[in-house]
Amino acid sequence: MSDDTIRLVTIGRILRRRRRLLALLVVVGALVGYGTSLLFPPRYTTSASVLLPGQWEERELLTQAEIATSSVVVDRAAAALAWPGVDGGELRDQVSAKAADGNIIRISGTADTPERAQRLSDQVAQQFVAFAARLAGDNGDPAAAAGPEALRKAVEQTNRRITDLAEAADPGRTVESVQARTDLEKLRTTLLEAMRKLDEADPASNKANMVVMGPAARPTGEAAPTRTQFVVAGALLFFLLAVVGHLTAARVSRRLRTAPEIAAALGSALLGTVDVPDERHARRPHGRDRRTALRRLLGVDTRWDVPDPQPSDGEAGRRIRYRRLCARLRDRLPVPRRLLVVVPEGDETGRLAAGQLVAEAGGDPLLRVVEVAVSRPLVPDRDTESGALVLLSAGDWTAAELTGLAEACADAGHDVVGVVVAGTVRSRAARSADGPPDEAAPALAGRGHATGGAV
Repeated sequence: MSDDTIRLVTIGRILRRRRRLLALLVVVGALVGYGTSLLFPPRYTTSASVLLPGQWEERELLTQAEIATSSVVVDRAAAALAWPGVDGGELRDQVSAKAADGNIIRISGTADTPERAQRLSDQVAQQFVAFAARLAGDNGDPAAAAGPEALRKAVEQTNRRITDLAEAADPGRTVESVQARTDLEKLRTTLLEAMRKLDEADPASNKANMVVMGPAARPTGEAAPTRTQFVVAGALLFFLLAVVGHLTAARVSRRLRTAPEIAAALGSALLGTVDVPDERHARRPHGRDRRTALRRLLGVDTRWDVPDPQPSDGEAGRRIRYRRLCARLRDRLPVPRRLLVVVPEGDETGRLAAGQLVAEAGGDPLLRVVEVAVSRPLVPDRDTESGALVLLSAGDWTAAELTGLAEACADAGHDVVGVVVAGTVRSRAARSADGPPDEAAPALAGRGHATGGAV
C-alpha cells in the first residue's frame, strides 16, 4: 500500500470493511454539526429593490450601492427602527447592497427573525432614497442652482407671449396670418421639447426620482448556513477524515507485505508459502474484555488493507503445499528431526497454518509450536531441536519486529532454518450445515504462553 497508487478498489475496501466505524463517525460528525449550529442562531435574509431612472454608468451605480450601506443611511435606519440594544454599528454588519441589471440597487438585510429582516431591508431602502433626494436638492453653487429655474421661467414667459401673438394675428383670413400662427405653434413645441430633454438630463432630477420597488418579501427559510447544512457538513467532514486517515495510515505503514522482504528481515531463506481457509471470525482476537468487544462491534478487529483472499485450489492443493514443505524440512534437518515452529503472538493465520503443518508432518519432523510476543520476544531455550522455523502471515509485522524475533531465536540458541509465509484463500464450497468442515485446520494440542511457552 505504501508504494501503490490509491485506486477505487482501495476506497471500496475501506467502505466495505470499515462500514460500521464509518457509520459511527458519520453519526458523530452529524451530532458535532448539530452542536455547532446551536452556537449560531438562525438568520434570515431578504432584499428590497430601488430603481434609479435615467442613464447611469456602472461606476455611478457602484457609488450608489456604497451610499446605500454608508454609516449615514444605516444610522438613520437604526434610529427609525429603534430596536433595543441595536445601533447603527451593529446593523452595518447586517446590511449589504449591490448593483443589479436595469439600474436597480438591491439592498439586503439579515436578522434573527423574518419580520425583523423585512423591516430592516425596507427601512434601509427608504432611508437611502431620502438621503439621495437630499443630496440632489443640496447644491453648493447658487448660480448653478438658479440657472435651470430661471430658464424655466423664461420659457413660460415665452409661451405666454406666443399665445398673445397667435391671438393677435388675423385668424385664418389671410395666408400670412395662417403661416404666422403655424410658425408660432412650432416654436412653442420646440421650446417644450427642449425643456423636457433638459429635465431628463438633469442629474439632480434623476436622483430625486429614485423609487422603492415595493416592500421586501418576508423570508420563508433560514439564510445559509442552515442547521441542516451544519449537520450534513459535519457528517461529510468526519467521513472524509476517516477515509483519508485510513489511506494515510496505510501509506506510512512499515509492515512488510512480500515474502522476500520478510525472509530478508529474519535473515533466513524462504522455504515456501502455505494457505489456510479464510475464516475471519476464527482469525479475530479472542477475549471477553470491553476493548475487544468494542473493536469487534465496530469491525476494526480485522485488517482492512490486506487484499481479498484468492480463490482456493481445493483441500488437495493445500495439503500438497504442506507436504512439500515437510519434505524440504526433512532434507534440511539432521536425524532426529526436531524443530521449533515460532509463530508471532496474535497471528491467527500463522497459528492455523502451524496446526495444519503439524498434522501433515505426522511426527517427521517432530514439530513443537510456540507463540512469541513480538513486542518483547522470548523464545524457549534450545532442548533437542535442530533449529527454529518462523511461520507467519504477511502484512502484519515490521522489519524491526521480525529482526527482534530473529535475535530472540539466536539468543535462545536456535538457528532459523527457514521462513514460511501463510496466506488466506477463499473456500470453493460452503461448509455443510450438518457436518464438520472438511477444510478446517487441525487444532493444536495446546497453546504456548506469550513469553514462548511450548505446546
